[in-house]
Amino acid sequence: MKSVLDPQIKKDELIISGKTFQSRLMIGTGKFTDFRTMNEAHEKSGAQIITVAIRRVDLNAPGHAGLLDQIDMNKYWILPNTAGCQTKEEAVRVAKLSREMGINNWIKLEVIPDSKYLLPDPIATFKAARELIEDGFVVLPYINADPVLAKRLEEIGCATVMPLGSPIGSGQGVKCAANIEIIIKQSSVPVIVDAGLGVPSEAAQVMEMGADAILVNTAIACAKNPAQMAEAFRLGVEAGRKAYLAGRIPIKEYASASSQKEGVVR
Repeated sequence: MKSVLDPQIKKDELIISGKTFQSRLMIGTGKFTDFRTMNEAHEKSGAQIITVAIRRVDLNAPGHAGLLDQIDMNKYWILPNTAGCQTKEEAVRVAKLSREMGINNWIKLEVIPDSKYLLPDPIATFKAARELIEDGFVVLPYINADPVLAKRLEEIGCATVMPLGSPIGSGQGVKCAANIEIIIKQSSVPVIVDAGLGVPSEAAQVMEMGADAILVNTAIACAKNPAQMAEAFRLGVEAGRKAYLAGRIPIKEYASASSQKEGVVR
C-alpha cells in the first residue's frame, strides 16, 4: 500500500469513467419528507453525485415542481437509476428514457424482481448491463455481493460495481463483509458499497477495507435529523478512507507493549 505522503496520491480523487470527484459519498433523493430537508442533507453530505430514480421524474406534469428542479445541476452530477424496474427490458427502456431526457449517459442499473427482500436479479442485471454498454451508456450496476458477478461485469465494461452491504433500506449494516473484501481485492474499477448501511461507523468500516465510495439514502433520509446524519456519514467516509490510506497495523495473536523496554526506571 502507498503511503499518504506518496506524491501520486496527494490528490485522493474518485475517478469514474474519466470523470473526477473529490467526495466519496454519494447520496440519494428518496424518502425525504420534503425538498428543503433533502437539500439540507445534500449540502451537509458534501456529496457531488446524487442519484435520482427516473420513475420519479415527470417533466410533463402540469405545474409540476419536478425533483430535478430542486437540484443544482451545476453543483451536482446526477446519477439516474432504474429503481422500480423488475426486468431487463424495463431497465433498458428506463435507461434510454433517461438519456432522451438529456440528463447524461450514466445509469445506475437496478433490476429487482424480488418485492420482499429487494435483492437484485444477477442474470437480468448482467444482460441489461451488456446491452446498455453496447449502446454507449456508462453503467454502474447494483448487485449482490457476488465476487464472480462483479468480475464479469467489470470484464464487459461496467464503470463500477456496486455491491450491497445488506438489503436496501434495512439498516442491517455490513452483512457481506467477506465477499465485499474479495470484490475490492480483485476489482480494477471503483467499488461502491450501496444499500443496507445504517450508521456512519459502517461506512467507515467498508472504506477501511478499501471500498472506493459509499452510496447512502435511507439511513440519511429517515434519520431524525437528516442533515446532521448526512454530515456524520461524510465524516465516517472520510475517516475510513484516511485510515485505509494510512495502513492499519497487523493483527497479532498476542499483546505488544506500546512503550519501549529500554531505559525503564527501576
